[in-house]
Amino acid sequence: MPGVPSLPDCLPADWRDGLFLGRVQTAAGPSPILVRHGVAYDMSRVAPTAAQLVELLPLPADAGEELGPLDMLDLPLLSPVDLQCVKACGVTFALSAIERVIEERARGDADAAADIRGRLEERVGGSIRAVVPGTQEAAALKAALIEDGLWSQYLEVAIGPDAEVFTKAPVLSTVGAGAQIGIRSDSTWNNPEPEIVLLVNAAGNAIGATLGNDVNLRDFEGRSALLLGKAKDNNASCALGPLVRLFDAGFTIDDVRAAEVELTIDGPEGYRLEGLSSMSQISRDPLDLVRQTLSEHQYPDGFALMLGTLFAPVQDRDVAGRGFTHKVGDIVAISTPRLGRLVNRVVTSKDAAPWTQGIAAFMTNLAQRGLLNSAKEKENA
Repeated sequence: MPGVPSLPDCLPADWRDGLFLGRVQTAAGPSPILVRHGVAYDMSRVAPTAAQLVELLPLPADAGEELGPLDMLDLPLLSPVDLQCVKACGVTFALSAIERVIEERARGDADAAADIRGRLEERVGGSIRAVVPGTQEAAALKAALIEDGLWSQYLEVAIGPDAEVFTKAPVLSTVGAGAQIGIRSDSTWNNPEPEIVLLVNAAGNAIGATLGNDVNLRDFEGRSALLLGKAKDNNASCALGPLVRLFDAGFTIDDVRAAEVELTIDGPEGYRLEGLSSMSQISRDPLDLVRQTLSEHQYPDGFALMLGTLFAPVQDRDVAGRGFTHKVGDIVAISTPRLGRLVNRVVTSKDAAPWTQGIAAFMTNLAQRGLLNSAKEKENA
């Protein structure tokens, strides 16, 4: 795809040292892979789905069919998850909380946002960054903001006891590195959301991390929070990848907590935007977000959890004071050294490659390849 780098340019800096999980499109169909010491292995005969493969970890060093060095792989990367539910957390950073209040008060009108932004940041910018969600100090700040007429449902999930956790995308609908990402054709104010994504197994344990783009429509959600589903879940509106880096002695949840996620957007007209999302500024610990997701729900196939973003683009693009919105042809690159680069090109959701392989078609493909039978035989062995 024009403007999208090749696989070697998207790999983590130390890709030969870590343990990675992913999915590739083979001639027969999608297959999960593991990458050990820089070599990719097709794991479809060990476990036909990424969700099942996760539950078998750790695996013997000789498991899988060798595909060769990862940087020489000539199979397209898919999203690294398949049967896992894709969940997302919103308003987990102070800056994103302020921006969501701006969307709400501007009713999705980008022209009205600049003035509201200035007044809100002056009043709550410092205090909201310092408060710990769910504490007595947070409750006191809430009381003060209510008295000032500045309270919002977004501030409730930013500093209240309960995190915002929602379902971002249907099973099997996410796209991977190099794929097109979709913006609704009727949206006029939108942006990427560069995030770190935790992969959680059926037992509720975070077992690795990848990068994600939680594409967001600021005009739709700003008009009403009840339009969240329409703002968040559209064709090709969630990208994950390039691979899940599995936790081990050299990469742990502390590396996630300390990560600096970089974003660049290169527009077809020569526009360039750069941003940084520092995980050290997240208001809620990543494992607390996992806990809240699991509080009264089970995920027998595990889940991917998008942790939210600090990034809220306010840099003007075309009109002074109107901030940023996507254009078709934008190249969005999300990166951090330990997880690599997730690069996608923006199109409208109508023009993005249609999602055609749902659960029934996926299972039919696995059955035709004899993979479900082999998995059942291993289970009964």
